[in-house]
Amino acid sequence: MQAIRGAITVSENTVEAMREAVTELLDEMEKRNQLHPKNILSVTFSVTRDLNAIFPAAIARTRPYWDNVAMLDVQQMHVEGSLAHCIRFLVHAYLPASAPIFHTYLRHATNLRPDWS
Repeated sequence: MQAIRGAITVSENTVEAMREAVTELLDEMEKRNQLHPKNILSVTFSVTRDLNAIFPAAIARTRPYWDNVAMLDVQQMHVEGSLAHCIRFLVHAYLPASAPIFHTYLRHATNLRPDWS
């Protein structure tokens, strides 16, 4: 089992903006890691306190093959001066131990981990 991290920022607190961002982030994570959702055990999504239009898991659950993935939404701890309008994830997936892991940081979230962006 491997863990994959990622994050993306959202332009505004709307269902449409969050759906676009979550879809972009998950599409890119699947592509970079050549990962099929059937190999995903669980995903924890966290959102900054300024995002509450929809649960990221509700968006992910509508994707093909994602209906059996265990998902949890939580609110990211607020730290003064931290990145706003941000959705993060932690994916646990079955991947070969030798498979390279490509963490996915997009939009302004690239500032969180420039070494992985």
